[in-house]
Amino acid sequence: MADDRPNIVLILADNLGWGELGCYGGGVLRGAPTPRIDDLATQGLKFLNFNVESDCVPTRSALMTGRQAIRTGAFQSVPAGLPQGLTQWEVLLPEVLSANGYATAHYGKWHLGDVEGRLPNDRGFDDWYGLPRTSNESMFTSSRTYDPDIVDLPYIMEGKKGGTSSKVKVFDEGTRRTIDGELIDKTIDFMTEQTKAGTPFFAYVPITQLHFPNLPHPDFIGATKHGEMADSLAEMDHRVGQVVDALDDLGIADDTILLFGSDNGPEFRTPWRGTAGFWRSTYHTAMEGSLRAPFMIRWPGRIPAGGVTDEVVHIADLFPTIHRIIGADVPTDRAIDGVDQLDFFTGKQEKSNREGFVFYIKDELRVVKWREWKLHLVWEPEVNDGAIKLEAPYLFNLIQDPKEETNVMMDNNWVRNVTMRMVHEFRESLKNYPPVPPGTQDPYTPPK
Repeated sequence: MADDRPNIVLILADNLGWGELGCYGGGVLRGAPTPRIDDLATQGLKFLNFNVESDCVPTRSALMTGRQAIRTGAFQSVPAGLPQGLTQWEVLLPEVLSANGYATAHYGKWHLGDVEGRLPNDRGFDDWYGLPRTSNESMFTSSRTYDPDIVDLPYIMEGKKGGTSSKVKVFDEGTRRTIDGELIDKTIDFMTEQTKAGTPFFAYVPITQLHFPNLPHPDFIGATKHGEMADSLAEMDHRVGQVVDALDDLGIADDTILLFGSDNGPEFRTPWRGTAGFWRSTYHTAMEGSLRAPFMIRWPGRIPAGGVTDEVVHIADLFPTIHRIIGADVPTDRAIDGVDQLDFFTGKQEKSNREGFVFYIKDELRVVKWREWKLHLVWEPEVNDGAIKLEAPYLFNLIQDPKEETNVMMDNNWVRNVTMRMVHEFRESLKNYPPVPPGTQDPYTPPK
């Protein structure tokens, strides 16, 4: 490679639970072996305690900004036609990479703004193709009572930096089946083009599986004989394998950081309900099945192969870590929640640079996680059970009690001192750097 900066390829699955992949105890037990992803997990560092936000939008916001979603106002999914996404004031990862000489592309689900000025080609990506919002919109046209005069048809879109985005085709159950194949084809074409040009690149590939409705590509229908969700899992494994093979074929595997993970815990709706395996519950909760997501990173020659870690890492950490990799400065005029993990990832230190974090669902503080401890301030173990604000918080030891079933606060009350100090410090930071209100439109200027 002409440029000594590494390429970066980030494949982000959608609603892929901790327990779905073979390398996390699923695979054949979920009706579909996942040999390509399982093999990838052995080629670098596999995370057992990689933490995300409560669902699609806040996690993507944290990834792109290094800031927890409570700060950015992008902490929930909003229907089309309503103000949503990240303000232009936020500094996004692709903007930084682009300013530092990287070619950038987004192929997949965006979910951080669906109007001109907030689409991927406005936010640092040279090229994009995919969904402005989310996968369940593919079900609109199959509803007997759907009226496109009342709610606009959903579309797959595309755009290039400096231009406007355009509608490509209606996003329905037919195109929902084929979109991930298109995303991978475009990713491979982009990597090929940039390799020939000798330009370092960032390919962000937020694929759509396993978000409901799980509708696999026609080539995978019936592949597992265990239904469409298992077929979708098999397709996902194949798509990741296609990217791995393309990196090998292009001769750039050793010059590329390859990351694969999920945006949140498993789907909670039937018949598409997924599994968090060892952990309890699904996304949209504050249980470990929501917080922990599968994640792995490969960087040959820099990250030792065969690593497995249970150290606490948060998706916001990717933002400052990638900044350091490319030699860029992290913004200092706002609160950045991510911490640089490069030395930990590359084996130069044994421990993560974070011990815990606070966890919000929308604008409500639910949980504080610290080391092996988990403090619940609000209790709602299943989605829509009815959240109970706890007068006396529940405390769980996640090593001894991974299902979060036995409150041990009475015997370990000292942990409350640490976790509530974390709450205080985070709340003070919200005072010093007031969060962006949800629905804020551009231009936005932070209060002084």
